[in-house]
Amino acid sequence: MSSDLMNYEQMTQLALRGVVRDAIRRVIREDGLPGAHHFYITFLTRYPGVEIDEGLSKKYPEEITIVLEHQYWDLNAYADEFEVTLKFGGIPKYLKVPYHAISRFHDPSVGFALQFDPPPEMDGVGGKGSEPIAQIAPAKPAANPSTALGAPMTKSLGKAKPAKADKDDDGDKPDNDGEKVVSLDSFRKK
Repeated sequence: MSSDLMNYEQMTQLALRGVVRDAIRRVIREDGLPGAHHFYITFLTRYPGVEIDEGLSKKYPEEITIVLEHQYWDLNAYADEFEVTLKFGGIPKYLKVPYHAISRFHDPSVGFALQFDPPPEMDGVGGKGSEPIAQIAPAKPAANPSTALGAPMTKSLGKAKPAKADKDDDGDKPDNDGEKVVSLDSFRKK
C-alpha cells in the first residue's frame, strides 16, 4: 500500500473537531442547549493556547472534563478555540480552550461521543518528570463579575454540574451504558 500523501487522518480529525465547534456555536445561536442535551468536554490542560486558572492546572495537570449544561457564562466560539466561564467550588473561572486541545467530546443525552488522537504537539509529553509543553497562561478574570455572572445563558433547571475530572472523587466513572464512542480506529483499515 502506498503512503497517504493526502493526510486523510489529519483531515478527519480536523473535520470531527469542527463538529464540536459547530455544536458549541449552535448552543450560542439558540441561546442555550436544546432539550436534554449537555456536553462533557475533556481537554488537555497543558496544550499551547489553553488558558486555565493556576489552581485548576495544579489539580488537573494533564486533563480536565468540564460540563456545559445549566450554568455557564460568556460562552463564545471562534474558529480555533472556545471560551467559557464556569464555577468551580462556587468560584467563577474563565477557560479558553483550543479545539485541538480537546481529547473527548460527549453528549450523553443522545449517546454521542468523539475521541480524538493526541495532537502531535503532545507526543512524548505526560510522564512523571516530563517538561510541560507550554506554560499555563493565567486565566483572565471576568470583565465585571457582577454582570458576567448575572444570568446563565440557559435557565437553571436543577443542580449545576460545573466541572468534573475524569473520575469522581470516589473513583467512579460517569455512567456510559448504551452510549457509542466514535473512534478514528474504527475507520482505519486493519
